[in-house]
Amino acid sequence: MNPYQWVWQYARRSQLQIILASILIIINAIGVVAVPLLGGMLVDLVINQRHLKLLLPLLAAMIGITLIRTLMRYCYIILWERVGQNSLFAIRHDLFTKLQSLDDPFFKSVSNGDIMARLTGDTDAIRHFLCWVTYNAAECILWFLTAVVVMGWINWQLMLALIILTPFIGWLTTRMSNEAHAVFFNIRQSFARLNAMVEENISGNRIVRAFAREDYEINKFEQLNHDYKNKNMASAAVSRRYLPALDFLASLLTVIVLLLGSFFVINHQMTLGELVSFNGFLWMLNQPMRMSGWLINDIQRFSAATIKIRAMLAAQPQITTEEVPSVGKIQGTVEFQHVDFAFPDDPKNNILTDISFKVTPGQTLGILGETGSGKTTLMNLIARFYDPTSGRVLIDGQDVRQWAAQTLRDQITIVTQDLFLFSDSITDNINYGNHEASLPFIHQMANIADADNFINQMPEGYDTVVGERGVGLSGGQKQRISLARALVKDPQVLILDDTTSALDMETEATIQQRLQSVTQNKTVFIIASRISSLRHADQIIVLRHGKIVEQGTHDTLLEQAGYYAETYQRQLGLLETAKGGEDHG
Repeated sequence: MNPYQWVWQYARRSQLQIILASILIIINAIGVVAVPLLGGMLVDLVINQRHLKLLLPLLAAMIGITLIRTLMRYCYIILWERVGQNSLFAIRHDLFTKLQSLDDPFFKSVSNGDIMARLTGDTDAIRHFLCWVTYNAAECILWFLTAVVVMGWINWQLMLALIILTPFIGWLTTRMSNEAHAVFFNIRQSFARLNAMVEENISGNRIVRAFAREDYEINKFEQLNHDYKNKNMASAAVSRRYLPALDFLASLLTVIVLLLGSFFVINHQMTLGELVSFNGFLWMLNQPMRMSGWLINDIQRFSAATIKIRAMLAAQPQITTEEVPSVGKIQGTVEFQHVDFAFPDDPKNNILTDISFKVTPGQTLGILGETGSGKTTLMNLIARFYDPTSGRVLIDGQDVRQWAAQTLRDQITIVTQDLFLFSDSITDNINYGNHEASLPFIHQMANIADADNFINQMPEGYDTVVGERGVGLSGGQKQRISLARALVKDPQVLILDDTTSALDMETEATIQQRLQSVTQNKTVFIIASRISSLRHADQIIVLRHGKIVEQGTHDTLLEQAGYYAETYQRQLGLLETAKGGEDHG
C-alpha cells in the first residue's frame, strides 16, 4: 500500500466534503476559462470594432465570474481543511491507541522524543498534504489541461510551441522528486533525534543542574541542532538545483507567446483579441509549472512522514492483550514452575534460570537479592509484561499465556521503583486505578500508606496539583502516594518493588503494620533490600545471578548462614552502630 492509498483510508471518512470540494474545483476551473475569453472579446468587439454597448456587460460578466470563483475557492479550501483536520484527528487517535497497546520492547527501541515527533511534526506534514497540497495539485492539473484544450482551440500552432517545453519540465520534476524523498526522510530522522534529546534534557534537568553539566548539554544540543540545520540545507540545495530551472522554463512561455503570437497577429493568422485571450490563459500553464517544484517537495515531505507513522501503526506487541471470553476474577494463587527468561534482544543471556515457588492468597513472599539479580524481571512475568522463555507461570493454576494480559493487569498492581505521578491533583493520582473510589476510602488508604498527614498539610490538601512526575515532592512522599494509589485499586495481587526504600525504618514499620489489615486475603510480593521489610513474610527467596539460592522463612534462612544471614548481620551491625552513635551523642 502506497502513502496515498494509506491516507485515503482516513480521508474517505469525509467523502461528502471531498466530492463537494472536487465539484467546486472543477466549476472554478471552468470559470477561469471565461475571464480570458471575455477579455479577448473586449479587445476585438469593443476596442477594435467599436461595439461600445458591450463594454459594461462584458466588464460586469468578468467581475461577476471573478467574485463567484473567489467564493467557490474559499469554500473548497475550507472543505479541504475540514477533510485534513478530520483525518488528522483519526490518525492521532489511532497512533495514541496503538501506543497504549505496545509493550516494553517497543519503548526500549524507540525514544520518547521520536514518538513525540511522530505525533506532532509527522502528523502535521500529513495535515499540510491533505489541507493544501491536494487542492493545489488538483487546481494545477485542471488549469493545465483546460489551458491546453482552450489555447489549442484558439491557435494550435502557438499551443504546440508551448507544449514542446513540457518534457523538459517533466524530466526536471522527476529528478527533483527522487532526490527530495531521501532528503526529507533524513530531515524527519534528524528532527526525531533533536526532539528526543530535548525531551530527555527537560526530564533530567535536575541531574544536569546537580552535576553542573549545562555547557555539556548545550554542546550536545548544538550538534544535533547543527545536524538538523544541515539536513534542511540539503533540502534547500535540492530546491536550488531545480526550482530556478523550472521557473526559467515557466517564464520562457511568456517570451514564446509574445514573439510567436505577435508574428501570427501581424500575418493575420490570429486577431489581437485572440492573442490577448491566449496570453490570459498563459498563467494557467505558467502557474502549474512554477508550482510543480514546491508541490513535489511537499509530497515528498508527506511521503517521508508517513513511513514512521505507518511503522508505528504496524508495530505489534509481543504480549497480546485481547480479552478472553468469560474470564472471572482471579483468586491470587501464583506459581512458577522451572521458569527461565531472557530478553528477546539477547536470547542467549538468561536473566532468570529455573525459578520455582508457589504463593497462595493471604501469603506474603519476600524477595531479596543483589542489584541485577532479576527481582523486578520476575515480578514483570506475573503481570505479563513479558512471557517466560521456558517453564510456566501459573495464576490460579492456569498458564498466564492463557489469560488476557489486560485482565491480569486489572487485578495485579505493581508499585514500581520508577515512581511516576501525573501532573494532576493528589486525589486523581491516588484514584487513578479506581475512579469509583469514595473520598473516605481514598483517605483511609492514604492513612495506611502514611500519606494522609503530609497531604493534609499541603496548601490545598488532596486537591493540591503536583508537578510533572511529582516534582516538588520528596522521594518518600512520592513512594507513599504511589502505595496509596495501589491500595485504592484494591488488587488481588499486590507487588511492592522497593516501595519503602526512601523511608526511615520507623515509618516503614508503621506502614507494614497497617498493611496487614488490608492484605489478609491478598497475595503480596515484597522486593526489598532491607531485611526489616521482609522478615515477617511467609516465604522469602534469595536471588543471585537470576537463580534462587536460598528459600524459606526468616528464621530458617538465618539458620542456613548464607547470603540472607550475612546481609541480616551486616544490616543489624549497621543499625546497632547507628544506635550506639546516637546514645554517644
